[in-house]
Amino acid sequence: MTQTAPDNALGRIAEGDTPVLETLLQMNLDALERSGLDAETYLLVRLAALVAMDAAPASYLITLGMAEEGGLTAEKAQAVLVAIAPIVGSARVTAAAGAIVRGVLGAAALVDQVVPEQRTP
Repeated sequence: MTQTAPDNALGRIAEGDTPVLETLLQMNLDALERSGLDAETYLLVRLAALVAMDAAPASYLITLGMAEEGGLTAEKAQAVLVAIAPIVGSARVTAAAGAIVRGVLGAAALVDQVVPEQRTP
């Protein structure tokens, strides 16, 4: 069994070849349809759940991508963070804000990264 070299994996992600992310996105779109919620409410609920479970930065990317496409405003997302702070704690909300920033910056860095061509032996 061979492993994918990290450089190769980053290159594939930068080129848009991301079957895992595409599968996750499709799962999320299916969940939206099955939930019976309108898109905005669904995304706000997802954001609250991600914060409550102390999700990793990458976990926010799909929800934020869907939110951006759906026209969800930053003000409404911030309102959710304010609303759940008394329940989950201000430290968790602060950590989530940092995770969101790291997730966005990490994705931007991948897009901007120059990936060398793979050489075939």
